[in-house]
Amino acid sequence: MKVVVLGAGESGVGAALLAKQLKHEVFVSDRGAIKDKYKQELIENNIPFEENNHSEKKIFEASEIIKSPGIPDTVDLIHRLKKSGIPVISEIEYAYKHTNATLVAITGSNGKTTTTNLTYHLLKTAHLDVAVGGNVGYSFARLLTENLHRIYVLELSSFQLDGIVNFRPDIAILLNITPDHLDRYEYKMENYVASKFRIILNQQAEDHFIFNNQDENILSFLKNEKPKANLLEVNEVKVNQDQLIVNEFTFDLSECSLKGNHNMFNATCAIKAALQLGVSKEDIQKGLNSFINAPHRLESICTTNGVEYINDSKATNVDAVYYALDAMKKPIVWIVGGVDKGNDYEPIMELVESKVKAIICLGVDNTKILETFSPFVKIIEETGSVKEAVEVAKTYTENGDVVLLSPACASFDLFKNYEDRGDQFRDAARNI
Repeated sequence: MKVVVLGAGESGVGAALLAKQLKHEVFVSDRGAIKDKYKQELIENNIPFEENNHSEKKIFEASEIIKSPGIPDTVDLIHRLKKSGIPVISEIEYAYKHTNATLVAITGSNGKTTTTNLTYHLLKTAHLDVAVGGNVGYSFARLLTENLHRIYVLELSSFQLDGIVNFRPDIAILLNITPDHLDRYEYKMENYVASKFRIILNQQAEDHFIFNNQDENILSFLKNEKPKANLLEVNEVKVNQDQLIVNEFTFDLSECSLKGNHNMFNATCAIKAALQLGVSKEDIQKGLNSFINAPHRLESICTTNGVEYINDSKATNVDAVYYALDAMKKPIVWIVGGVDKGNDYEPIMELVESKVKAIICLGVDNTKILETFSPFVKIIEETGSVKEAVEVAKTYTENGDVVLLSPACASFDLFKNYEDRGDQFRDAARNI
């Protein structure tokens, strides 16, 4: 078995490590530079690799190609490989072929990481033998090279789902579908929706499909497609003050760190999955009480002079910002901006008008933000760094306000990634 892995990020290196463990002949090829930490892993494991190049002779000798999710299917090399009859699959598909574990797979345009981490935490709190990975943390393939577990909770992107063939989760969760990454889908929303629905492609009657029954794109797809799995609809989030009702159970949220209606929806989906796997109400309650969300997702940094600073740097599209603004109960000084991904701000106009007292732009080109919001937000300032943005925001705050970094845009104009942007905001807020 000759396995060629294209791309040497977390997904690719994880696949290479699994191939090595399975005693497959493996070669890793990356057209760009490989990060030092991954290069070192390949060297330590005696896995041959190349960087800044694709040696096509070696690649076309493969029995199977494992393609990293960052490589589009439209790339000429991928076209030619498929035409030659060599299977091209994702790391998720490759890992799936080598495990019999119970799988919980979670996808959606927004909320994937929170729901994945919460589902894992609820199962772990109940002392189930579980690991978490996929599009968050470690790759699925890498997890299989370490201590094997009975359950895997996997966050999956549409890019990862595009490369599956037989992958079949016991429980699939589809949170929502809103426009994102359309450049990978010929700018056709229907293509992106179909990609997300690949999560249930191979499910059977004994599997479970938890989905948002209030999402128009999901409902539209389901009019023409009938899933084979047992359907567990989430019609509405039942919240009564500090109580969340799921199925016949009522959970106390007074000690839960999650904010906003969208996170109550995420929690509902996670709880439904946990209940299907036999977790008791008591253990779910313990998990809700002790859960700490991943950084950069409505992360409360500090409160200084009565002003709360919240890091929501992961909000890189308008839909995510909608959830953030909706969750705020205080007047907002909103830090927004970056690389625009074709944003349509119409869905948040009403929230901005009613809740935002000042806008602080954080991006190289803020034209669209200025044109959209200047008719009804009196205070709009432009800044060139996080430190400056936080300092300017402070001048417009008073006791009881919140400074919210929720950019609605990608970060690559001024930062390495959204984590770098959020880390800089955290440091600036704590030093204000």
